[in-house]
Amino acid sequence: MRSIVKTKPTFLVILLYLLATAGVVTPAYARFVLPPPCRNAFTPGREIVEGKKAAADIYKTMPMLPDSSPVTQYIQQLGAKLVQYAPGYQWPYSFHVVNEADINAFALPGGPVFVNLGTIQAAETEAQLAGVMAHEISHVVMRHATCNLTKQQGQAQWWALGQLAANIFIPGAGGELAAEGVGAAAGMTFLKMGRDAEKQADLLGVNILYDAGYDPRGLPQFFEVIQGKYGSGGAQFLSDHPNPGNRTEYVNAEIETLPPREHWVKTTPEFQKIKKLVSGMHAYSAKEIANGAWKGRGAHTPAADTQPVQFQPSGRWTALDGSWFSVQYPENWQASDKAGAGATIAPPHGLAATDTDNSAVIYGVMIDDFHPQHGAGLATATQQLIETLQQHNRGLKAVTGIDDVRVNQRDGKSVEFVNQGASASGEDERDWLVTVARDDNSLSYLIFVAPQKDFEALRPTFEQILRTFRVKS
Repeated sequence: MRSIVKTKPTFLVILLYLLATAGVVTPAYARFVLPPPCRNAFTPGREIVEGKKAAADIYKTMPMLPDSSPVTQYIQQLGAKLVQYAPGYQWPYSFHVVNEADINAFALPGGPVFVNLGTIQAAETEAQLAGVMAHEISHVVMRHATCNLTKQQGQAQWWALGQLAANIFIPGAGGELAAEGVGAAAGMTFLKMGRDAEKQADLLGVNILYDAGYDPRGLPQFFEVIQGKYGSGGAQFLSDHPNPGNRTEYVNAEIETLPPREHWVKTTPEFQKIKKLVSGMHAYSAKEIANGAWKGRGAHTPAADTQPVQFQPSGRWTALDGSWFSVQYPENWQASDKAGAGATIAPPHGLAATDTDNSAVIYGVMIDDFHPQHGAGLATATQQLIETLQQHNRGLKAVTGIDDVRVNQRDGKSVEFVNQGASASGEDERDWLVTVARDDNSLSYLIFVAPQKDFEALRPTFEQILRTFRVKS
């Protein structure tokens, strides 16, 4: 039996081993490590409850796009994609769009994330917009807001509990503080982050972007976009999210630590579609929000300072091929459609975002379908549609009878209305409804919209759009 003698490996053996294994060593990449938890008077459960209360108060006191808005739905889908890569506690994230022109975004404790319409309008790529949202998600992950609130009070923990919603002071709503932070949305001082918190949110945000497949350079690019447009302190976002110093440098340094990839997502067709839609939407200024100018406006009424609408057609036409219809419209107008859910076509600035209807039409045409009660014929179905429209537009009064028309070999009905006080200036709006019979006994319909004073100038354009309208089934 041989004895086993243990010997120390020689330098030559070690060297040969290192050379043999050098080609298979996987490089180690550094990743941002979450900082230790802060002192926090809120349990996660309490933080979620109070965050929801604060979000409800914002909905009562700020102009918001509804969940039915295609803009909100897009932001919700983008947010859902990003939070799959958010580490730590699984907060019940939700995403909302504030109808405000300032470039800003903020996150409430427990998961609600708010993005201003102005931010979506300013972003040049989906990676940039995703970067802003990843930054806000990171504040939620690291509980920066309730950490701030606990630190600010500096008293017994019982004081902080239940005080989150009480710290929201909305300008123009009898609040105790002037607009400060979060884009004039509220004087929520606990949402004004320190530089350490901002750096942490930048670094974690870059990692979330990377893990979600986006070009992580989108985050520093967005800072560069708004700095180029507004200067170092001109945008509300930069005021609420102070530069910790050398922001671009340390973000780029973090990106260099991540494994390289051949393909990044920089933008998407969905982003381009939403960008086209929001480019024609009016968002309220901080001043309008502060003085409550947005309150009580009808679904078709934009703010008084909306940009002039250049509604004259260019003379060239383009086609929109929807899932159940096709139509042509002036090339200098803009069209947005949702699969199976109609379309809106309007000249630039012909749409207004309001607190009740994100796609309120000032000038243009809405296309949709309507399913009447079982067995209703064309005339009865049209009457049911009119009653439905009048329920949602109390000022809508018919000024013509319901006439028979033909729309590309299909039976239809035509009726015109005055929508009292619904135009941008508070004057009357003219609406022209045309219904078209479909093979399944439902209706397709078009509503042509313009202020009363401009409707006749637009009538030839509206008539040409109608002549090109075709139902596919």
